[in-house]
Amino acid sequence: MSFLDRLLDLHRKHRWLGHAAFWLIYLLIAVSASKYRDGRQGTYGFEFISDALYMSVEMIAAYGLAYGVVPLFFYRKRYVLAVIALLAICYTTCVTGRIFIVKICEPLAGVAPKAFETYREILTDIPKLLYVYLFDMLAAASIFTFVKVAKDQSEMQKRAIELEKQKAEAELKLLKAQLHPHFLFNTLNNIYSLSLSNSPVTSGSIAYLSEILDYILYQCNEMYVPVSAEIKLLKNYISLEKLRYDERLRVNFKIDQQHDVLIAPLILLSIVENAFKHGAGNYIGSPVINIELFAETDRFTFKVTNTYYHKPEGGHSERIGLPNLTKQLDLIYPARHTLKIAQNETMFIVELHIDLR
Repeated sequence: MSFLDRLLDLHRKHRWLGHAAFWLIYLLIAVSASKYRDGRQGTYGFEFISDALYMSVEMIAAYGLAYGVVPLFFYRKRYVLAVIALLAICYTTCVTGRIFIVKICEPLAGVAPKAFETYREILTDIPKLLYVYLFDMLAAASIFTFVKVAKDQSEMQKRAIELEKQKAEAELKLLKAQLHPHFLFNTLNNIYSLSLSNSPVTSGSIAYLSEILDYILYQCNEMYVPVSAEIKLLKNYISLEKLRYDERLRVNFKIDQQHDVLIAPLILLSIVENAFKHGAGNYIGSPVINIELFAETDRFTFKVTNTYYHKPEGGHSERIGLPNLTKQLDLIYPARHTLKIAQNETMFIVELHIDLR
């Protein structure tokens, strides 16, 4: 968490403390400026009292502008009411500030009241209120409003990011929920085929499936998992699939793992599963599946090539895995991945590159 985030978090928990700190700092700056301007003529006690009184009026302008005018104008779109409120706040605070100066601060400083400076004169002397007091009032109010608006925008942005994150996580869980039944359906079909022929490898296939389900259901619930765990999953899956085929299927799995990097779970399984289902499962000759995995510190590459049997028009089966994979990658690695899918009459190629930085 950055310093700004910690500051905003502290302000949310102790809002009054943040306001008090802002006005205390503002008052100290004002007292220092007044003492420098007045020199020996004004003591620190006098400057503090006079500036505190004047600041109390500036606070009215600041809160009126930040919590009244700005919401009316920008959020509620009540433009006429916002302008009226702004004019009323400016006039009221300028008059009050002038009264404090004339009736309290100047007498405290030993300045005799001016005979002509009656309350009526103060209320009606618009040029003096405009040129002497308005800019002072708006300066403090503008600084306060700017800080509040910046804080509100930051919080709104954080909420938007959090909502987007929650939406992405929910969508990702939905995609995984679609993947698991899809994978389980294919695997159970394979085991069913083995059991019909009383194959001696049926029990072995159930053991492989048990390990795979244990990983999928209980070990990969985090956003990222070690690539070594994914490699073990792929090896179990390949062993399970190879039980269905005789020697005509050849699987080459090349691993170059320099580091046990973290990657999103199950994305590799979708690619390999697609190769078996649409490559080995539909190929009537001697199918070949080549799998290459490269894991470096900041770069991950996964490539699967399988022999491909081009079905007649209308004979394509639905590829659930790859569309799901594309959506998952867009959610987890936005603008940090490349997924290339190519095919010709005999080969189907899926190549995935992920920037891990």
